[in-house]
Amino acid sequence: MSVPPSLLVVSDYRDSLSGVRPEGRWFVELARNFGYRITLMTHREGASYLDELEAAGVRIIDWHPTRKFSNAERDRLREELHTGGYDLLHLFNNRAVATGVRAAQGWPGKVITYRGYTGNVHWWDPTAYLQHLHPRVDLITCVSPAVKEDLDAQLFFDSRKTVVVPKGHDPAWYERVKPADLHAEFNIPADRIVLVVVANARRMKGMDYLGTAIRRLPAELPLHLMFVGRGLETNDLLADLADSPYHDEEDFTFTGWRSDALELVAAADISLLPSIKGEGLSKVLLESFFLARPTILTDIAGNRGLAINGETARVIPPRNEYAMVDAIVELVEDEALRRRLGPAGQAYITQHFHCEQSARKLDAAYRRVLGRAID
Repeated sequence: MSVPPSLLVVSDYRDSLSGVRPEGRWFVELARNFGYRITLMTHREGASYLDELEAAGVRIIDWHPTRKFSNAERDRLREELHTGGYDLLHLFNNRAVATGVRAAQGWPGKVITYRGYTGNVHWWDPTAYLQHLHPRVDLITCVSPAVKEDLDAQLFFDSRKTVVVPKGHDPAWYERVKPADLHAEFNIPADRIVLVVVANARRMKGMDYLGTAIRRLPAELPLHLMFVGRGLETNDLLADLADSPYHDEEDFTFTGWRSDALELVAAADISLLPSIKGEGLSKVLLESFFLARPTILTDIAGNRGLAINGETARVIPPRNEYAMVDAIVELVEDEALRRRLGPAGQAYITQHFHCEQSARKLDAAYRRVLGRAID
């Protein structure tokens, strides 16, 4: 195209910097390196990464839908669409999608939605046709092949409407991360290997299987378990710890939510995410790899392509506490393996999930949908 595409993004950047930065970097790259004219509608108060976006030439409008089906908010977005000269509208959350597909009625541009996890979209559910399955949606950017496959499996769905565009990261973000002194801050004995789990308290994270695995770990391991995230200190996990060889205060730590989670991961000896389903593209795993941490992950669809078992990480079957025990014991006991897996995982993730590569894929997706209508 001779004239660079004009893009309107509706997304909510009220999150931590690490939470919004991968998405925001898409638009920094598109503006700087591909010539896109980009406007972002988001709440300013409490938002992250807006300075970087504005420095790249992205225009910010301090607005975002507060409800899914407000006619006034639909009309506000419709006015911007019809007066802004946009070619593309990209909608990034449920409120944005529900508002945007209605606002785009009668507008000649292309409507794109974003999908970051699997499940909860079903062809037999009428509400799905008010959002991602709405006939006004021209394209859905899926954060991983698992998300695309989940949507493509819906009855009557046109698989040409989905495209995989990962949220890549910039290795430079992690070069500036200073590892915390875990042993000093949390009174961890100096001889302990620290295994960190960063997650939230959702069943899809597989914490019950982790608890069972902890009960089956051998007692002689020089291991300290660190749990980072809200809601992880559950009665079930506490009971599993109490019934395991790792029941003393020096054996485990619950930190709660931490704004410096990256510093904690960077200092850990092993990173583990025991997810059983639902992941689109796990930010925690990407961060672990970019920080060169030896990592244990489960072989669920959303983790596909993140690692090669035995070469760049330990990949284990989901819902298998025996495999989890074996992987933990192997990495705790084999320092040489830890030293090899960390840098190998970092090199692999840098090659396949770099932010520049992701921006190129998003540009190709946008130009594809602009080049032809999807019948």
